[in-house]
Amino acid sequence: QVGGFAWENCGDGKDPAVLQSLSVQPDPIAIPGSVRVSAAGSSSKTMASPLKVLLVVEKALGDLWIQLPCVDQLGSCTYNDVCTILDNLIPPGTTCPEPLLTYGGSYSLPASDFILPEMELPAWMTNGNYRVRVTLSSSGEQLACVKLAFALQS
Repeated sequence: QVGGFAWENCGDGKDPAVLQSLSVQPDPIAIPGSVRVSAAGSSSKTMASPLKVLLVVEKALGDLWIQLPCVDQLGSCTYNDVCTILDNLIPPGTTCPEPLLTYGGSYSLPASDFILPEMELPAWMTNGNYRVRVTLSSSGEQLACVKLAFALQS
């Protein structure tokens, strides 16, 4: 589905953590602007720092999908401790992986607004359709894998 927001789990049902719902508004995502995200998931393992996140980001160029490099922490990057990044985005004093509210293995992010500021994005990261594969791991064990598709409009 091109030009529309979509997501799916990609861990072949073997991952301890799975995404159960994810909503992102508006579609396409506008930069600068505000994006509203809500999500729910579950994990049979406790999420503990450090959580490693591996992103593979692809952009559609005509019928081709081109993998984007990692530049200034944007693109196909590996974040060895995603909590250190989240700590800059969420209120101080909130421990990661909160604000993902933990209920005995269930995680939920109530509808929350995030401001996307005017950014000097590289030209290859502006308008278009994107695919992202997110792999979450801890101590070398894969915990979750999610594929996203979305459109950006600046």
